Amino acid sequence: MHSSLWLSALIMLPLLGALVAMLVRRREGASYAVAVVVGVIEVALSLAVATMYSSHVASAQSFDFYSRHVISAPLGLAYDVALDGLSLLMVVLTALVLLLSLLGGRDQRREPAFVSWLLILTGLTMGSFVAHDVLEFFVFFELTLVPCYFIISGWGGAERARAALKFFLYTFTASAFLLVGILYMGFAYQHQHGGALTFAYGALATTTLSHSTAVWLFVAFAIAFGAKAPIWPLHTWSPLTYAEAPTAGSIELSALLAKLGSYGLLRFAVGLLPLAQVSVRPYMLTLAVVGILYGSILACVAKDLKRFVAYSSLAQMSFITLGVMSGSTIGVTGAVLLMFNHGVITIGFFLIIGFLERRRSSIAITDFRGLQRPAPVLAALFTVTMLASIGLPGLSGFVSEYLILIGTFTTHAWWAAVASLGVLASAVYLLWAYQRVFHGRAEGANADVPDASTAERWVLVPVVVLIVVLGVFPKPVLDRITPSVHTLVTQVAPVGATK
Repeated sequence: MHSSLWLSALIMLPLLGALVAMLVRRREGASYAVAVVVGVIEVALSLAVATMYSSHVASAQSFDFYSRHVISAPLGLAYDVALDGLSLLMVVLTALVLLLSLLGGRDQRREPAFVSWLLILTGLTMGSFVAHDVLEFFVFFELTLVPCYFIISGWGGAERARAALKFFLYTFTASAFLLVGILYMGFAYQHQHGGALTFAYGALATTTLSHSTAVWLFVAFAIAFGAKAPIWPLHTWSPLTYAEAPTAGSIELSALLAKLGSYGLLRFAVGLLPLAQVSVRPYMLTLAVVGILYGSILACVAKDLKRFVAYSSLAQMSFITLGVMSGSTIGVTGAVLLMFNHGVITIGFFLIIGFLERRRSSIAITDFRGLQRPAPVLAALFTVTMLASIGLPGLSGFVSEYLILIGTFTTHAWWAAVASLGVLASAVYLLWAYQRVFHGRAEGANADVPDASTAERWVLVPVVVLIVVLGVFPKPVLDRITPSVHTLVTQVAPVGATK
């Protein structure tokens, strides 16, 4: 296969899989089988791409697997895909989320439609991460709202309609700011350089902007990506939506769609407007620190497990924002690594919560107690995931948070010092949640809760393996991330920018 076709295959395979899943919908279980096969192939393709990826290419301020085809020159429309160290891990995470969501979060209610929406969401998300044209990214970014809306509203809990509507309105409205910013930069480039309208990433990076204009554009981008991530105070849709979405939907939203926000902030806001970043950095760092502490406090008082993970994710996504805005190669590298690690950890959390919900038909923390005795394997799996989220040395969360804090300390020590309190707070709310669910004496229905089945254990094996391996030996991954991050932090400043 020609190198330029690999990324297109990653986008098109899930979309074609969705079509096939609907065509065979009349045969019971056939749609699910098609989706699983597509998920396995997608993981294999993403790992093949990761293996073939040349990190030295990104260090030369370029991208690997590059392919560009102009669709309409007058309108500036193009199909433009490429890969670097920032998007590489997100591609692997996207494929992994699809497969584990299907295996661990299967929902047999109107299953053909359910798996088709999951496959469509995967294709659009994959397109967002590999898009090298800014307008093309916006199209993929915005279209992800459609399958998310139908997954939540069609297979969610009692308040699914409200949750789906709130999610859609929040993120759709915020994205309007992104579209305006993209169009402004595209027309500004055309005015300065002449020729056809273009939204190519490399072209827009050379657009000359006044400092005040760049700041306003950065704010517009930050609103759009902050609502998706989410970043405090644009997070209010997430607790309700995570709680009401089906297990697979919660995994997609937290492990994957949230990363689109942080990835977009790094790739487009920081990458295209680095001088504006210097001006807005104190405000963004403050929002990140507030989000870390605010999410930690609300996680302590959350009444159900999904909202608990939602508030925990707010704190973790704020850590990512801290690293992205640190201005340090080490800090940004840690942020990119945490995007992947938090995605894996969140998969583990929501899968285990989904398994518990099947057994007790509830996610309320008060409905659980003493599960460690009847379900020791589930308790052990939750413990590994919990310790990784806390940042225990030897597990994946530690490496990410350590790099973020070290990188931020070198550039903005006070914000890093306050953010460090979030590490302590995470230990408090995670251990307390574990005690309330798994410690104590199991009574009533809790005493008869079955332990993890063989299938459930195998679904969680990749999660545990990644948590341990990336905690002990992260170097191969860091070697692929760091050159691209270094390029972004030190070399991508627009050549014509002015204050």
